[in-house]
Amino acid sequence: MGTGRRLVFLLAWVSCLSVPLLAQFETRGRVFSASPGQAYATVVADFDRDGKLDVAVANDEGSVTILLGNGDGSFRRGATYPVAVESESIATADFRGNGILDLVVGERLSENVYVLLGNGDGTFQTPISYPTVGNPFQVSVGDFTGDGKVDIIAITELSQACHCIEVLPGSGDGTFGAAVLTPVPYDEAPLAFAVGYFNADSRLDVALTEQFGGDNRVAILLGNGDGTFQVDGYYEVTPSPISLVVADFNGDKKADLAVAGGLGAISVLLGNGDGSFQPAVNYPDPFPTSILAQDLDGDGKLDLAASSSGQLGIPAGASVLKGNGDGTFQPAVFYPAGQEQVTFVAAGDFNGDHLPDLVVVDNNNNTLITLLNTSVVSFSPTDPVHFPFQLAGTTSAPQTVTLTNTGTAPLAISSMKMAGDFAMNSTCGPIVAAGANCAINVTFSPRSKGNKSGSVILGDSASSKPQYVELSGSGTVVALSPPMVRFGTQKVGSKSVTTIQLTNEGSTALNFTKIAIGSDNTKQFSETNTCGSSVGAGAQCSITVTFAPTKTGLLTALVILTDDGGGSPQTVPLAGRGN
Repeated sequence: MGTGRRLVFLLAWVSCLSVPLLAQFETRGRVFSASPGQAYATVVADFDRDGKLDVAVANDEGSVTILLGNGDGSFRRGATYPVAVESESIATADFRGNGILDLVVGERLSENVYVLLGNGDGTFQTPISYPTVGNPFQVSVGDFTGDGKVDIIAITELSQACHCIEVLPGSGDGTFGAAVLTPVPYDEAPLAFAVGYFNADSRLDVALTEQFGGDNRVAILLGNGDGTFQVDGYYEVTPSPISLVVADFNGDKKADLAVAGGLGAISVLLGNGDGSFQPAVNYPDPFPTSILAQDLDGDGKLDLAASSSGQLGIPAGASVLKGNGDGTFQPAVFYPAGQEQVTFVAAGDFNGDHLPDLVVVDNNNNTLITLLNTSVVSFSPTDPVHFPFQLAGTTSAPQTVTLTNTGTAPLAISSMKMAGDFAMNSTCGPIVAAGANCAINVTFSPRSKGNKSGSVILGDSASSKPQYVELSGSGTVVALSPPMVRFGTQKVGSKSVTTIQLTNEGSTALNFTKIAIGSDNTKQFSETNTCGSSVGAGAQCSITVTFAPTKTGLLTALVILTDDGGGSPQTVPLAGRGN
């Protein structure tokens, strides 16, 4: 992420009570979006015109990666296109009027925007740069000059000329003219912007968030119809306003605003239809990084979804705030996804069930994570079920997924099947009453070593497509006995010895990279072993562990085995008390 966007979040989010949503989301598979580079922002569209939504990802180390949709919520990697140096924003439109979508990319470390003209098959032509007077870190599109042609708009910073709003007029053939400039008002640092019609003059306007010192505001700039804008006031919003969206939240056909504040809240400002807005109402949300508005539950009322970066012990993921239809929202319901620095959220029907799904970008792990909309079917947990390593040919303890019907009518379950090295039993009958729940109990029985994946495949009346509970685990051929060692109390200066038996349950040799003691207490424990670098199929070796405390109190450590037997590294916990 660019240094200008790396915010240090110093405030903890105070959790609020969640209420049931009609729209539920479940985390799906992850797709590496680019290499090299770190995924930052996305735009969703059908770039290859096959009727399945695709994703274009701007990577903040200077490239764009195309992920082509398979129509089931998963993606396959398309081409990657080098652009700029630090790409942090991306937008799409038909710049040539030929029915083929094109792309424009914003750039933080150079004074250019980059246009990639589409070929209509999911590929794009070589990026073409267009100069701006500053660093255009965020871009969008629209007709700002009133000629019916799509223009590019950007906010720029770090320029000797100005912090600016820049409009590059479109010619209609995929090329763009020299930037038309409007200085950012109040001489403050711009963070984000969105476009919409804020008054009744049919000219596109701009809402721009700014931050300087203790000032956090959204400024309104009304369009003049020639690519320039006039300032029309500002409104205080939540601290660190790093993303915003324009939509009609109360059905009065007037544009409203929702602003994501990176320090723990979303501000909603209802529009008056004349370019002015009512004071912000804030809704707690954990460290939002981007925001969108969409009817996620099919009730005709717009909802909000925000990505969350994950900070101070709060996990990364996405929050959904259900809209009440009057401009107010219910408390945020959180869905974990990713590990840290989830920077962006987008929406679309990725599996063809006519329900809007979400994708989030995990910047640190360079992944795109899909959260499929399960309608009134709520799964707990919402993320994939993971089993720790399991000895091949044995069965794990069960893990339980709770299915709840959050709807107002009975849920009919037509089928429930398994895939992979897993087994299932369920308390779910053919009908789950409104508000009722049932349990799906899953066990893991790997047939061989290595990482395994599977799923519970559910057919129900909530969706026209099967719904999935993703499962993962790792099979190992490394059998360790005992699985844990407790030495008890040992006098300081004396020793106690025990042996761990290792058996290779596989049909090929087991090769070791390392066997060692690991922890802060390595001086209290030591090991020797007869395993060497390899143990044959069906053969055994021993690991002798010595506990020789040099201090009093509870002392713990691990025997750590790094090998090719699946589930590596395996560990055997050690514990003893010095006296």
